[in-house]
Amino acid sequence: MATVTETIQVAGIRCERCVMRLAQTLEGAEGLEFANANLLGQVLLSYDDERTTKDALVDRMARGGFREQVI
Repeated sequence: MATVTETIQVAGIRCERCVMRLAQTLEGAEGLEFANANLLGQVLLSYDDERTTKDALVDRMARGGFREQVI
């Protein structure tokens, strides 16, 4: 198991409700070990790269109305 931890910037987080909605969107994602978001749109992801990818998690967030911002 290789755990990857990284922070990405996400658009669509404007309030605590948005943070909760993002958490619900990611809940149960295969291989996701930890996720934490703040009101600045920064999302810390920790996942098993043998079971999922960053792209799969970003796609899941996009289906919930959040999109990654490339800085």
